[in-house]
Amino acid sequence: MDAARIYHENCSVCHGDRGDGRTRAANNLVPPPRDFTAPDAAVELTRERMVRSVMEGRPGTAMPPWKAQLTRAEIEAVVGYIREHFMRPVASEEVEAGRRIYAENCSVCHGERGDGRSRAAGRLDPPPTDFTHADPEELTRERMIHSVSFGRPNTAMPPWRFRLSEEEIETVVDYIRTAFMPAPAAVAGRGGAAGPAGEDGGGHGHETPSGDLAAFMAEPMPKGLEGDPEWGRRFFEENCAACHGKNGDGRGPRSFFIFPRPRDFSHPGAVTSLNREHLFEAIAMGDVGSEMPAWSKVLTDQEIANVAEYVFQAFIEPRLKEILAATGDDAAKR
Repeated sequence: MDAARIYHENCSVCHGDRGDGRTRAANNLVPPPRDFTAPDAAVELTRERMVRSVMEGRPGTAMPPWKAQLTRAEIEAVVGYIREHFMRPVASEEVEAGRRIYAENCSVCHGERGDGRSRAAGRLDPPPTDFTHADPEELTRERMIHSVSFGRPNTAMPPWRFRLSEEEIETVVDYIRTAFMPAPAAVAGRGGAAGPAGEDGGGHGHETPSGDLAAFMAEPMPKGLEGDPEWGRRFFEENCAACHGKNGDGRGPRSFFIFPRPRDFSHPGAVTSLNREHLFEAIAMGDVGSEMPAWSKVLTDQEIANVAEYVFQAFIEPRLKEILAATGDDAAKR
């Protein structure tokens, strides 16, 4: 029995060739056809329920009864085909926990399908990340855990570390990667998919810290340099405060005319990723596509280290201690 033929001749017009419900007919159906590829389908749709739905139809939907057109054996075969080719494996308790956390906290912006298509998305600039087109090798598990924990500067993504436990954050990240993100092979050749503007963008990239945050943030200035924060303060106030603000909060006089907005050094995402080395690189190399210039063209390495040291001591370090204390890190007591 050719179950694939039965599906494509009878079901694909509404449910789609890939079982995702994305068809021309779907635009005219309320409610829309079931997306068999969605994580909820694996949780809600048992084989028995699906057989019954195909046989009897679904009241209040466009799904008709098929028991007059297909035999019981054909219906069971096409249900088996759908489950094998489109539906994800039956969810474990951990996956179900991730689905629940995502639905309660993340779907309002990132959408029920993880594609960033939500009612809120139209009012967010930059828009939420579309996980269905993200490159899992670029958007690594560690980077996602850090982003969920501490938020993303200059975006609507807030820090969740004060509302979710570390275990819950890891659970929802694993759920997103399993439920929505493509396999690495699926994005090979298409150049990957960058995150929305303002996430990392620009000329200087830096890795997301993983493991011991306190140790990561305590890493020294590169090239064996030691910065002079007083020299850095004077330079910052004369040259950087117009954009970044005197308090380093990204609210300088020029900031309201600049896009993307200047870095807010008080944001948890900045406080937990911009150690001395990364500050040095960011100041030296600038940020392509933004107003941030490459200061290595006019400053020596020592002068760049001076500015980096001032920014770290004045804006990063005080907020970092608060975060480490709030998360129970012993380093906050040092």
